[in-house]
Amino acid sequence: MQGIIARRVFSGRNSQQGTKRCFFSQLAQKDSNVFIHENDISVPKMPPFDYSPPPYNGPTVDEILAKRKAYLSPSLLHFYKKPLNVVDGKRQYLFDDEGRRYLDAFGGIATVGCGHCHPDVVDAIVNQTRRLQHSTVLYLNSAITDFAEALASKLPGDLKVVFFTNSGTEANELALLMAKLYTGSHDIISLRNSYHGNAAGTMGATGQSIWKFNVVQTGGVHHAMNPDPYRGVFGSDGEKYAKDVQDLIEFGTSGNVAAFVSEAIQGVGGIVELAPGYLPAVYSSIKKAGGLCIADEVQAGFARTGSHFWSFEAQGVVPDIVTMAKGIGNGIPLGAVVTTPEIAKVLTRRSYFNTFGGNPVCTAAGLAVLRVIEKEKLQENAHVVGSYLKDRLTVLKNKYEIIGDVRGRGFMQGVELVTDRQEKTPAKAEILHVMDKMKELGVLIGKGGYYGNVFRITPPLCFTKKDADFLVDAMDYTLSKM
Repeated sequence: MQGIIARRVFSGRNSQQGTKRCFFSQLAQKDSNVFIHENDISVPKMPPFDYSPPPYNGPTVDEILAKRKAYLSPSLLHFYKKPLNVVDGKRQYLFDDEGRRYLDAFGGIATVGCGHCHPDVVDAIVNQTRRLQHSTVLYLNSAITDFAEALASKLPGDLKVVFFTNSGTEANELALLMAKLYTGSHDIISLRNSYHGNAAGTMGATGQSIWKFNVVQTGGVHHAMNPDPYRGVFGSDGEKYAKDVQDLIEFGTSGNVAAFVSEAIQGVGGIVELAPGYLPAVYSSIKKAGGLCIADEVQAGFARTGSHFWSFEAQGVVPDIVTMAKGIGNGIPLGAVVTTPEIAKVLTRRSYFNTFGGNPVCTAAGLAVLRVIEKEKLQENAHVVGSYLKDRLTVLKNKYEIIGDVRGRGFMQGVELVTDRQEKTPAKAEILHVMDKMKELGVLIGKGGYYGNVFRITPPLCFTKKDADFLVDAMDYTLSKM
């Protein structure tokens, strides 16, 4: 990564070569066009914050790494060349073992919504733990019913019955099971580039080979063309993509299906917001085929998108089943499936039980999260600050050719890096470099997408405009120094 990324100013004949731009200084030296170098960008400063963590006296990074290698799965990876040892968190900030503060723009993978260690959520967890940590849903307890009532009130239509789980994978597995039982059909339609979990059914529904082990998975899954406005063949025409689902029903199934499952904004897939008009058209086809529509809100739910509480609402649809996790508990292991009373009855055909689903500590935390979102108007903040952030990122896109796309909404946004805008060649090495340099500046950011070249920006919902400025300035500064 030697040299300087430069922005070329085109004129005359070269203005017609909009994608023939140069990134590195050695290429710039061979070209006679005018370049604007970004050497004059000052090092961005993190916004002030009135909190200092207590001293850390625990194991060193090397000691932790040694124990991970000895006792944890080798499948566990870590970000950054020099791994980060996070020991403290407060609101939208994290602190390492040396007391250094970082702006958290990843939110524990779209999980920390209210902010790290929000006092209301912490108090709810501590108070419930002191009184009753666990019993069983075979006994009565108000924690689970109070949260179920509050959660159901946030959903449209007849979505009133809640099943609590421990994770998003578990929630999606249950939703798929219920759809098959209710419809009597077994075919599931999912999307390419999707991610729904790592168990048998959800791995089958997932549409990326990098998340699918070479084992027998639940059959009867058909992966439809992904309605990706950036990389898709039909651009932003959602109805054209939807015809592929109808084709799958007609030529890949008996004509009847159990369910269609999708995120409205793909998280692991690289923050891909489905093309406008896609879900209404698909839902219509699925209904005619006797199937149910499942909305996976594991990452995008709980006000993260700002414009709506649930991401499916932006497409103007009402699903039959909604799955959720991550932001539901601000980091507590908790998930849920919400459906209609009629569909919920299918689980009475046999015994269905979940030992930890509806645990009083977890559901107390979930109720506290809903109250904090309302009290602090975090959905409104996600919309206002998220829109501001996207505008600033779009300016960066116009400045640096390496940024191929800026997308998403609220606090679920993606920035895709490419080495060639016309070919959309994934910038796999470059994104790792930028991530490391941004970390050095004090910004933690995620990445995803099938090619691993998309920044995933999913901060806590208390993120401010000053935080957004710092994030974008850090990205700007880093790109200018490449």
